[in-house]
Amino acid sequence: MKKIILCAICAICGFTTANAQKFGHINSQEVIQAMPEFTKAQSELKTLGEQYDADLKSMQEEIQKKSEAFEKEQATLPANIKQRRETELQEMYQKYQQSAQDNQQALYKAQNEKMQVITTKVVEAIKAIGQAGGYVYIMDLSSGIPYISTTLSTDVTAQVKAKLGLK
Repeated sequence: MKKIILCAICAICGFTTANAQKFGHINSQEVIQAMPEFTKAQSELKTLGEQYDADLKSMQEEIQKKSEAFEKEQATLPANIKQRRETELQEMYQKYQQSAQDNQQALYKAQNEKMQVITTKVVEAIKAIGQAGGYVYIMDLSSGIPYISTTLSTDVTAQVKAKLGLK
């Protein structure tokens, strides 16, 4: 009989403890987009992208000019010069394609580096709020999780924004 009562008390204590656990949720995208670092990163990435586009446009215009000039004088050129100019145009086009690919990779890398710094800062703030508030889990609404009960968990978005000094 004592074992049954002891098991019942343990079960009730375990149930009460499980119900006392705190769960939170956050919209990290809202936090990130409110950060001045994000706005600065977006601006820098836009500038970098525009610079890459301008460089590619310049290369494209040069290829276009040389191609048009070649088309005009192609019939009057000796075979060896004609072959050399065709090769030159092919090399320019390949260089253009390689530059476009390199620029895309560099832009992607720059974006990842800038976002990593921002994301790390947000994660650290979430951890601090979680530890200070005694949360078991803080789940991200913007991560695509199928369902998070916003009525059974606490929204800590405002607390994380405050921790980061955001409005």
